[in-house]
Amino acid sequence: MSHSYSSNRIHLIFSTKNREKRISEELQTKLWPYMAGIARNHGFETIKGGGVEDDAHTLLILSPTVPLSKAIQTIKACSSKWLNETGSAGASFNWQEGYGAFSVSASQTEEVIRYIDNQASHHAKRSYEVEFLELLKKYSVQYDPKYVLG
Repeated sequence: MSHSYSSNRIHLIFSTKNREKRISEELQTKLWPYMAGIARNHGFETIKGGGVEDDAHTLLILSPTVPLSKAIQTIKACSSKWLNETGSAGASFNWQEGYGAFSVSASQTEEVIRYIDNQASHHAKRSYEVEFLELLKKYSVQYDPKYVLG
């Protein structure tokens, strides 16, 4: 077979450092498209981006040539650099060190898009910490409670 095909959808979630509420609603309207542009410029695609004041969610389609860790490093580093250069999230903006990355089947894509779209209502009921632990459980990811939230 001379062609290669893949379908690598990833729901990526990470928080601001110390879960500080640094991403205003106004900034969110600029940041999520900016992060999509980062992906596009580095050989992978964003289906949906969103989040709230203290965390980001992105549904990615990874290219077979872009490793997951490289995609995440690129999104976090480039967006953090932009936020610091523009000063739009205040001084010395940083993302948390870790992340959650969960595989998504094509049949779950619309469900994850709705989940990302509804982040404000999710966070009205539960914190980032609770949400993150729920996602780890949903995707059967093992973790050490001492270290899971940094």
